[in-house]
Order: sequence, then structure tokens, then C-alpha cells
Amino acid sequence: MIEQTLEIATAHGATTTFIVHPERDGPHPVILFYMDAPAIREELRDMARRLASSGYYVVLPNLYYRAGVLELAGFATEADRKTMFDLMASINIGLIMSDTKALLAHIDTDPAASKGPMGAVGYCMSGQYAINAAAYYPDKVKAAASIYGVSLVTDAHDSPHLAAQKVQGEVYFACAEIDPYAPLEMVEALSQSVTANQVKGEVEIYPGVHHGFAFPQRAAYDKPAAERHWERLLALFKRNLA
Repeated sequence: MIEQTLEIATAHGATTTFIVHPERDGPHPVILFYMDAPAIREELRDMARRLASSGYYVVLPNLYYRAGVLELAGFATEADRKTMFDLMASINIGLIMSDTKALLAHIDTDPAASKGPMGAVGYCMSGQYAINAAAYYPDKVKAAASIYGVSLVTDAHDSPHLAAQKVQGEVYFACAEIDPYAPLEMVEALSQSVTANQVKGEVEIYPGVHHGFAFPQRAAYDKPAAERHWERLLALFKRNLA
């Protein structure tokens, strides 16, 4: 595997970005991997490596670079959690889509990255970013997955339930049954919108698990559900990026 950490210039500075892809048989389809609220850490890099080992060029940008933060100490204490929520509130879909534009420009210069269809995946706070990447850049991002994403149905013009209607490829929403950040009423409203608007995609509830079930180092980790999410994710990308 080839790994590199680059400072990629954006409209607001530079984002420290982890890129990993197979050594052979390239160029490889691109996957934009948007981090969850606790920021960049080895757990996420390992997940990027797992994706890359299936034949993808995976891009994991630091979304907190504007605040000068790459990795957090954790979120065990009240002070840690406040820092994390403040950082979450400091970014939004518009800012992250601006960053995505810069990432796409860099990717376009790398011969290891395929110029064909791309995918996107976002966890927690970034589910909305993955779906919007496919809505903002429909000619490039043809498959997008939100994994226990938050703010799935809002009054904003770029709410994920509305953004999904603009996607020209396929979307997938994995939702935990027990999730205070995306309660079942919100998931049901999302599902109804996807069905009513004939969006190509799926809203799937993972029964009996909590927000964060896919992260091995999280207390909420559930191995069967985590492996199901990997199966769904890899199948989504295989269908749309091959």
C-alpha cells in the first residue's frame, strides 16, 4: 500500500490529508472519506486502509484545519466534549464543499487516482457531507454513503434528504436504531422522502445498535453491524465505480 500525508491548499488555508491506495494495478477509483466529530486518528486511518485494500484511492482530509486542530485528546471529559462540539459547529456543508473542490483539484493531478466515477462516505457529522458531495459534484461523485449521519432531515436547502434528490448516482444511509442524534422519527422522514422522490438508494436501520457502532475503539462498537456496514459500503462502490 502507498500512504502519504499532504497539505492540500484550500480557499481557507490547507488541510492535512491522509491518502492511501494500492501499490499496483492503478489508477484506482477515488473514495472521499469524511471524518466523524472526534477528528483524525489512527482508527480512521485504519478504516481508510481497509477501504484502500479493496482497490480504492482513499482521501481522508482534516476538516478542522481552520481551527488548527488535527487530532483531539479524546472525548471522555466534559471539557473534551465541549471542544469537540465547538469544532463541529465551526464547519458546515458550504465550507466542506469548498474543501471538497480543492481536494478534487488535487486528485485530478495524481496519476494514481482514476479519472472515472468517485465515491464518498461520511460518518456521524459527516454523513451530510458525503451526500452533499454527490449533490454538489454529480458528474464526479456517483456513490455516497452516510453512516449514522446526523441532521438527516432539516429545514436547510442542503439537508441530506433534499441533497439526495440531486444525486445522479446511488446513495446509502445506514442508521442506528438507538441514536439520539438521528432518532427514528427523523430516519422515517428520510426514508419517506427517498421513496417519494424515487431516489436511487436505500435507508437501512441497523437493529439494536447505537450511534458509533462501526468504530472498533468505541464503546458502541458492534462487530456484526460493523461488518454489515462494510459489506454494504463495498457493494455500493463496486456497483457504481467499477
